[in-house]
Amino acid sequence: MDFSAAGKASTEAKRFLARLGLDQNLVKRIAIAMYEGEMNIAIHGGGGSAELEISTDKVEILFQDKGPGIADLELAMTEGYSTASEEVRSMGFGAGMGMPNMKRNADSMIVDSEPGAGTRISLMFNLSKTGPER
Repeated sequence: MDFSAAGKASTEAKRFLARLGLDQNLVKRIAIAMYEGEMNIAIHGGGGSAELEISTDKVEILFQDKGPGIADLELAMTEGYSTASEEVRSMGFGAGMGMPNMKRNADSMIVDSEPGAGTRISLMFNLSKTGPER
């Protein structure tokens, strides 16, 4: 629950990707999805990591955490559903938009999670297009 660190990686990635000259809308989508992943790690993950890989045709982000896992992935993908504590919600976080926003902004999203084993989320963004109108 280190909210002071959450968001730093997405801010750095946004600056770096902009310096590379990537489309501004694509950079925004990547930054939003990365921020949501970072917040999920801070709120639910019990620690974790975010890795960004850039190739000639895509940007991939891999999130891994040490949390309790996602018991019901379909429910977790529902806008507004959250398992965040009241303490987290009182700070303005945990509104239940993290996973839906990640999926909405990425070109593909793969979630590997099981209760008690943590969660691994892979997001992919095509560089050949800016994506659907957002």
